Amino acid sequence: MNIDIKHNQNDSRGIFFYKKEEKTMAELTYSHEDNVMTIDHTEVNPDLEGNGIGTQLVHKAVEYAQENKMKVHPLCPFAEVLFDENDQWSDLRV
Repeated sequence: MNIDIKHNQNDSRGIFFYKKEEKTMAELTYSHEDNVMTIDHTEVNPDLEGNGIGTQLVHKAVEYAQENKMKVHPLCPFAEVLFDENDQWSDLRV
């Protein structure tokens, strides 16, 4: 299931999210400081679990980090597992 992931950010926090009919169905939140993105939370609506949406959120965050020359600290357990499974991200990890 491919979704349209949006991104909002302010000076120290950011969010990647998917909304359906104005309701947030999935989100990944992070903080950033000194070119380090700390992924602290990933959540998917129970009705959509198992469709790879959480994985898509993490991939989008990784793309953003790469484009902006940031390192990533996957504090969120879900993101940490994906980083452990993807050796190609090892150079991004703090």
